[in-house]
Amino acid sequence: MLYFAYGSNLNHFQMKRRCKDSIFLKKINLKGFRLTFRSKYRAADIEPKKSSLVPGGLFEISRSDEKKLDIYEDFPNLYKKFYFTYYGKRIMTYTMVKKTSFMFPTERYLNVIKRGYKDCNLNMEILKKSLIA
Repeated sequence: MLYFAYGSNLNHFQMKRRCKDSIFLKKINLKGFRLTFRSKYRAADIEPKKSSLVPGGLFEISRSDEKKLDIYEDFPNLYKKFYFTYYGKRIMTYTMVKKTSFMFPTERYLNVIKRGYKDCNLNMEILKKSLIA
């Protein structure tokens, strides 16, 4: 199955540790959404926004990887699954169930995401813009 990562799972070391079968395929952009951070966990989330995009990593994951991600993402309590089509392929990602207001991420969590942006060769400017509520 195809999985779109946009937060801490962009970090290749963390993703491989969490999902042993995962294979990073390429970077892609999810159009019509923007990146934000929210909830008491100050975690990454996406929300619809016209003429905006969220850069991310496209991974091939196994069913057992998906089950591990479900646990990590606290599915279906904190995150729910969201499916979209990219060049005819069905892709799964997670989006928060409760859309609380913006919460600045912890430095540690943000550093994991920054490493992921480097790992996937993503545009760091978009991440920086998302940190301005």
